[in-house]
Amino acid sequence: MSRGSMPAIAFTIDSLKLGGAERTLLRWAVWCRDAGWRVLVVTRHGREKDAYPLPPGLERRQEPPLPSMVTWLGWWAFPARILNLRALLRSEAVDVVVGVTVLPAVKLLLATRGLSLRCLVSERNYPPAKPPSLPWRCLRRLSYPWADLHLVQTRTTGNWLRRHCGARRQLLLPNPVVWPLPEHEPRLRPDDLLPADVPVILAAGTKPHQKGFDRLIPVFSILGCRFPALHLVVLGLGDQPQQGVDHQARLRAQLGDAPDLQRRFLMPGPVGNISAWYERATLFVLPSRFEGFPNVLLEAMAAGCVCIASDCLTGPADLIDDGLNGRLLAEQASTTDWVDGLGGLLSEPSQRQSLAEQACRVRQRFSEERLRRDFLDALHQPRHG
Repeated sequence: MSRGSMPAIAFTIDSLKLGGAERTLLRWAVWCRDAGWRVLVVTRHGREKDAYPLPPGLERRQEPPLPSMVTWLGWWAFPARILNLRALLRSEAVDVVVGVTVLPAVKLLLATRGLSLRCLVSERNYPPAKPPSLPWRCLRRLSYPWADLHLVQTRTTGNWLRRHCGARRQLLLPNPVVWPLPEHEPRLRPDDLLPADVPVILAAGTKPHQKGFDRLIPVFSILGCRFPALHLVVLGLGDQPQQGVDHQARLRAQLGDAPDLQRRFLMPGPVGNISAWYERATLFVLPSRFEGFPNVLLEAMAAGCVCIASDCLTGPADLIDDGLNGRLLAEQASTTDWVDGLGGLLSEPSQRQSLAEQACRVRQRFSEERLRRDFLDALHQPRHG
């Protein structure tokens, strides 16, 4: 047992940047806090990367940085990072650790090897859709069988990890829906940017290729002419380049020299009051190439959005029953298919109302109460081996 009589748990992740994995980690951390655990959130990067405030009662730690002369060694400095993380966990006397996303999970499994604590890990995307580099794939294959438990979002992901990474001990734990949705800064009101009563197609995310934002541009080019008041809003993309790429500029260039369409295409960046944008949307669109378990789609449905999503290999089909509570289009759907799907919904208010009423039922299906119980029970299971 850790300090005093209070059990301690540490969650590790690269940073608290904007994203579904980060939101889920903080939700799990709050569950532990409320259940009487001492909770640490351990990140590689500092607070300058944060998009979310740390909930009250949680403790923040940063992985100890390496001396500059050691970082010059590149990959050869990796063992030193592992030893630093191991020392941090031992000094905090934690009982359970949870690594979220591939690299933090692998690092955690290596750092805790031989320690008498329970180690859980969680992938947050379908693994073959976004494979890490070869060294990380080898380390994943080596270390994943050591985990006491893998928290998987979908059966498809669980089956892949079992076959390819020896991840036999698993708990199916989809993301919970938190309702009402929490808010934080920056807050930006839709009415400050959008004219009253205009139809709005809304998309959201921080990973433009994964989320398929480029697929939306030719669709909007056609629908924007068919519906002269239609606006397209993409939330989450900042105005700073990612890995040297200015994604906002790239999407605007794809839209071309069409001043009226450019005016009706809005990218206000990250917002902390996304529920207001869900409420304002006529349609919510998720044209993803791949997903794990899409938080943003779950939230949009809980908010009563009319949702249309790409039926990529994992994620959307776990939430949408096509034609009942939303629409699914084939993973390789053409621009014409998307135009027909979105255009039909824009033209049929009665169908939108029916889909929206059914979409809200995810609040019960993915209720926080049930999933919290499953998660907390998993923390108290005996260690493997």
